[in-house]
Amino acid sequence: MNVLELFEKLLSFKSITPDDGGGLDFIESYLTDFNHNRIDIEDTKNLFSYKKFGDGEHLCFAGHIDVVPPGDGWNSNPFEATYKDGYIYARGTQDMKSGLAAFLQAIKETTKFNGTLSILITSDEEGDAKYGTVKVLEYLKEKDFLPNYVVVAEPTCEKIFGDAIKIGRRGSINGVLEKVGKQGHVAYPEKSKNPIHKVAQVLPSIAGVDLDNGDEDFAPSKFVITDIRAGMEVTNVTPQKLKMMFNVRNSTKTIKEDIEKFIEKYFSDMDYTLTLNQSAKPFVTDRNSKIVKELQKSIKDILDIEPKLSTAGGTSDARFFGEYGVDTVEFGVINDTIHSINERTTALEVENLYKVFRNMIQSF
Repeated sequence: MNVLELFEKLLSFKSITPDDGGGLDFIESYLTDFNHNRIDIEDTKNLFSYKKFGDGEHLCFAGHIDVVPPGDGWNSNPFEATYKDGYIYARGTQDMKSGLAAFLQAIKETTKFNGTLSILITSDEEGDAKYGTVKVLEYLKEKDFLPNYVVVAEPTCEKIFGDAIKIGRRGSINGVLEKVGKQGHVAYPEKSKNPIHKVAQVLPSIAGVDLDNGDEDFAPSKFVITDIRAGMEVTNVTPQKLKMMFNVRNSTKTIKEDIEKFIEKYFSDMDYTLTLNQSAKPFVTDRNSKIVKELQKSIKDILDIEPKLSTAGGTSDARFFGEYGVDTVEFGVINDTIHSINERTTALEVENLYKVFRNMIQSF
């Protein structure tokens, strides 16, 4: 198989989270001279495969085989590669079977490497991610076999292929604030305590506010209100309670305790409860790390492009490597149709992604 034939094969697996659709069994059979470890937990399938070429550093390529449901309205079979007008259409073309195909083909063809090459693939990145990459890393930690460097082949490019590498990700903190009042008749406001009125007074001071100034790697952490609800959808009763939900995509400069202090500053005279949940922690890989420099060099060699270094976007499994202090970068095809109807990429991007990874392995 060449990389495009492999790509087409991967697209044919109906690997909707957390099902791998049989894809991991195929990958095991494709990498015939690698050592394979299956770390399947409940309904999540995980594969860690490696090959030791020498005593040097351990370079890992990581990603997920699972995809979101295709949804209705496709112009072609979402689990069959369809070529049209220069594009390849199918679910997972961008997110992220293109990345899988590129690094699988690159490592399969590698005959010389001064160290260990490995892959880590899960079927639960698009879901809760409780039993996927995070569990494999726990296993590798126990075996004292964590990689030195990781490339996660998520789609990262913005306008043209090669224009962006992610060297980190913001964290994500979800919050629920409940403000208790006193329900009453709207005609007698003096006899009630309307939580809407109380919260409305502080909204201008908190909505969309930056909690820090950001830095060279991260944009400021912003307090984003996502939902406010109260009352019984009637016009003659003031509500008993208000519920406000928010999210902070936080940089390394803002932690949960900072958000607690921020809320306390504006709600100290109110009766409220606050629940915070950190679903992802921020991480950043040093711009001078070997993995960053080698990937930049390979992109320049193959594409003649100087990629920018970014931490924008949502979360990914790269965050789990970051928690173990592993230098991690993300690089993949253009990200503009992920999770959408008629998701697509180009054959040229897939081929060039494979060439970038192959070049990086050879020079590493």
